[in-house]
Amino acid sequence: MKRRALIVTALAAPLTLALPAASADTPSWQHVPAPGQVRPQAGLNETVASGPRRAWAVGTDAVGRSAPGYPLVLRWDGTAWQRQSLPGIRWQGELLSVAAPAPTEVWAVGRDSAGATRLLRSNGTTWSESRAPSGFVLTKAVAGAGRTWLIGTRDQAPAMLRRDGRGWQELPAPPGSVYGMHVLADDDVWAAGASELGATASHWDGRAWQQTIVSGSPRAVVGSILAVSPTEVWAGGSGGFIGGPPGKPIPPLLARWDGQTWERVAVPTNFGGITSLTPGPSGELAWVAVARSLKWAPPGSNPPLVPGPDFLARNGQSFAEYDEPQVPGEGDSYSLQLAAVPGTSMVWAVGRAGGPDGTFAPRILRFG
Repeated sequence: MKRRALIVTALAAPLTLALPAASADTPSWQHVPAPGQVRPQAGLNETVASGPRRAWAVGTDAVGRSAPGYPLVLRWDGTAWQRQSLPGIRWQGELLSVAAPAPTEVWAVGRDSAGATRLLRSNGTTWSESRAPSGFVLTKAVAGAGRTWLIGTRDQAPAMLRRDGRGWQELPAPPGSVYGMHVLADDDVWAAGASELGATASHWDGRAWQQTIVSGSPRAVVGSILAVSPTEVWAGGSGGFIGGPPGKPIPPLLARWDGQTWERVAVPTNFGGITSLTPGPSGELAWVAVARSLKWAPPGSNPPLVPGPDFLARNGQSFAEYDEPQVPGEGDSYSLQLAAVPGTSMVWAVGRAGGPDGTFAPRILRFG
């Protein structure tokens, strides 16, 4: 098992920078227990924070071998996570995504056991069901510049909606699939996705989308994007592969836009998928989450691959490697989604981890 922090060079440059190893006092990721009200077989899909005392996480619990489970919402009050009640919501299914344009306005997108889209809204304290826009299959909610955007499809084509006043306005969507967005302003939005040409990133200027190819490798895709400035945008996902046996590991993909072109950035892991990017207090790229991270073992080793880092913390030109903490009775996480706490260096990560006999459990981690 991999359980130590290590400093390594991150950017694809010929110069290798040697940095001292982490000391015993180096901060680390800490496991935060899920509240006791959460039933067995639960998992979390996404989290968002509007401050040190306000964060939400969504997912599902009470999932059985043939039971779809029930929508799950947790809220952080600055001391502990608590399960929030969902009065009047009786359907089975899960919540996929959550966004908070304001501390008193939170949206969650889900789907019920029949596959229908569900949309929930909270005033920061209580939740109620909102009418989902007709004809749309929604998969993700994103907040930025005080507004909420919804990502999904309509008639199997990409679709986007933006909250305007009391209603939803449909806006054009870039070609291909869209999996993630970063909203800086109504006329400054970045979308991450994929098309038949490879992994894509698209920029909305308020009138039209301009799409660029992050990587043209077959099956390459980016699902998380972070815009720092017009000349610094980061996109993360998986690099795809050509041929090979089923189950062949896929390399991670991290790329940086300099205002003109995308340049691939080396990361200290050979295989896995980048699932989430999150900023630091100044908006710069601070953390990268990597799912199923693997590295090549030293030559002649058996097995030839060893576990890689679960998190990468960026500082200037380098990355620090971090592993998620071991949790008694549970395995590693399948995938983790990050959320920065505004105005602080604290970061949340949520997902689901393996349990005994093929079960799974919610995973909540905190750094800072």
